[in-house]
Amino acid sequence: MPSNDLPSDISFFEKIGFRLDQIYPSEDPAVARMSGFGLLMRIERGLDVPTPRLNLLSESEEEREMQAPNGCIVRWRPAGYELVRPKTIHKFELRQLKDNAPWIIGRAGMHYRDLIPDRLGGSIIASHIRIPDAGPVPDVVHYHTIGFQLIYCYRGWVKLVYEDQGPPFILNAGDCVTQPPKIRHRVLEASANLEVIEIGVPSDHMTTVDHEMELPTEHYRPEREFEGQVFCHHQLSKAYWQSNEVAGFQKRDTGIAKATKGLADVCVLKPNEGAAIEPQIHHADIYFCFVLEGNASLKAQNNDHLLKAGDAFVMPPDESFLWHDVSEELELLQVSLR
Repeated sequence: MPSNDLPSDISFFEKIGFRLDQIYPSEDPAVARMSGFGLLMRIERGLDVPTPRLNLLSESEEEREMQAPNGCIVRWRPAGYELVRPKTIHKFELRQLKDNAPWIIGRAGMHYRDLIPDRLGGSIIASHIRIPDAGPVPDVVHYHTIGFQLIYCYRGWVKLVYEDQGPPFILNAGDCVTQPPKIRHRVLEASANLEVIEIGVPSDHMTTVDHEMELPTEHYRPEREFEGQVFCHHQLSKAYWQSNEVAGFQKRDTGIAKATKGLADVCVLKPNEGAAIEPQIHHADIYFCFVLEGNASLKAQNNDHLLKAGDAFVMPPDESFLWHDVSEELELLQVSLR
């Protein structure tokens, strides 16, 4: 997060329970690293990024807010915080890699690129996340109070471990997992230049550190439900292409619709060679699409948009859109949420 007065910001966060871990350079400090409440923060003088908002749990039943000198709003919520999913504010929004949106340093040193800045009224957050350097990831056992969460490995690989889901495993490019509500998990290690697509519903959700649980857990219970959802691990190596309801495409289903009892449907689409592509329309509450490979033109709301790998968009329900001039290598990550 940015700072205009580093000593004042450090003092504020120390008073509310954060710890100063590093500060440099010593003669004229410009950067401070602080930790607490399961978060790692880098505060940098003059940094040109948006100021985030922090949600922290409190044993008090009162909700309260404080504002740091740099403008960061810290919201305290009761430890028994319950998820509230806001009503979706529908719109067409396109985010393209060529826009050069800033990568923000977030939890555990990961770099985040926001794919839906508007967040549709707070109903969804979608992030393009990368870890440039290979090796261990400074993560801790934690969980999210959330409605739905998807991790799709886009480039490289990442080593993960989940509560009651067996020993740590490698999530390779093309693989994905759901993180059901409140399942404890931890990121252990990553390849160089790891990239993942992460989707969370709603956008404003709580992350909580579990200081007691050790992973992996003793029991393997893949059938265990976490607030009505089961853990789903889709592997590209075991997947196959099948017919799709959208004319002109075939799909690779992930099994997430079954794991979430229809809350979310996640699949990868690619052109069906020689087949005509017809206009598409959806009736989900939220429709998100990310271009994994190749390029194509998207006709939406009477405009044509050339999309390439790294681009993403959301489309309101009951509006027609059409893919055309698609490249042979086109692949799309499609997420529908009801």
